[in-house]
Amino acid sequence: MNGLHWIETGAGRPLVFLHGGFLDHRMWDEQIAAYADRFRVIAPDARGHGRSANADAPFRHTDDLARLLHRLGTGPAILVGVSMGAATAVDTALEHPDVVAAAVVSGAGTSEPRFMDPWTTATFAAWTTAMAEGRVEDAVAEFTRFAAGPHRALDDLDPDVVERLTTMTRETFAKHAVGEPDWSVPVRDTWNRAAALEIPVHAVNGAADSPDHLAMADRLVALVGTGTSTAIDGCAHYPNLERPDAFNAALDRILAAL
Repeated sequence: MNGLHWIETGAGRPLVFLHGGFLDHRMWDEQIAAYADRFRVIAPDARGHGRSANADAPFRHTDDLARLLHRLGTGPAILVGVSMGAATAVDTALEHPDVVAAAVVSGAGTSEPRFMDPWTTATFAAWTTAMAEGRVEDAVAEFTRFAAGPHRALDDLDPDVVERLTTMTRETFAKHAVGEPDWSVPVRDTWNRAAALEIPVHAVNGAADSPDHLAMADRLVALVGTGTSTAIDGCAHYPNLERPDAFNAALDRILAAL
């Protein structure tokens, strides 16, 4: 579908996993394996990520996702997203409510983030500067620091998790060139519009994530007022990778209540 790649497995109620920026569907390997016996699991690569084609015209991730779910005939699906994937889940609830039954976000609120914490802004500046200068390996290293959060170093993480993240990021970075057009079109006024959402919206965060990421997810849950917020100790921006058992247990509780 217009160069979009996805995997689909299992049967039952549709459960869609949306990856973070510069990663791909493989960040959900543990969840795909865990839920395919109970749900119809769908995990796309966002445009310009993983095995999906790059954009060559204006687009929105939410429209890509809605077209995919309409094509697959899922009906309202449960969307689970980390970071950029969380923002896409909320955008889709706003723009295409017919395909969303509930949303579970991690490390993000809406697609209009606000970063104020010094560690977060410095990390963003470091990786975007390296990318703009064509220093791809430096950009990969700086971007992956989000996995550790402000209170740890990457050496504190499981080396396999760091390797998986850097591999996905490096492969997605390699799909793009310095100075190429940014074809993505933002969704506007998301925070004000999110207050009117009536679907369940839950958050499952890594407790060691940056204050900005935690605050945005918690703000969204409080604003919508239909769900819960859970913090998992011992992990940061990618709790499903660092502590899949704990993340899945939190997700199980949410799914059981839907």
